[in-house]
Amino acid sequence: MAPYSHTIEELHTQVIHEFSKTLEMFALTPTEARLFVTLYLHGEPMTLDEMSKALGKSKTSMSNGIKSLLDLNLVESVWKKGVRKDLYRADENLYRQFMTSYIQKWLDAANRQAHSLKQIESSIRKEVKQIEEPADMEKIEELHERLGEMIRFHRLITDNFKAMKPTAKDLV
Repeated sequence: MAPYSHTIEELHTQVIHEFSKTLEMFALTPTEARLFVTLYLHGEPMTLDEMSKALGKSKTSMSNGIKSLLDLNLVESVWKKGVRKDLYRADENLYRQFMTSYIQKWLDAANRQAHSLKQIESSIRKEVKQIEEPADMEKIEELHERLGEMIRFHRLITDNFKAMKPTAKDLV
């Protein structure tokens, strides 16, 4: 039988490192991604001190990371009899939680941008009434047409993201 070329600890570190790269695609910071993967792999609730030790980061850094992950509903605070410190654990349904969080981020961003573009469109409509030069009118009409395409683009993004309903069975 061949000897192991890696220790379990080295493999554990590799898993954290590689899966963290995936989670960073969901707009998590590297620290937040590593924190989530650490909690997920640990399987049991952890204190900030335990997280700090596991990742070699400050307790403050862990606290900030946990707050972000809590806001995204990717971790939850749990209570355990006899433990006075706050405990946190990762949500077990990776796909549903990350996709739900990511979809909501996209929807929020698309809605904000669409609102801003509609405000600009309103300004263009007011400006059109004051334009007298044909060349300026042509430019503003072209801008208005392109702006309309951008607003439709945001509507399509919003419609498509709203149609996504990630579930646990998607992983099967």
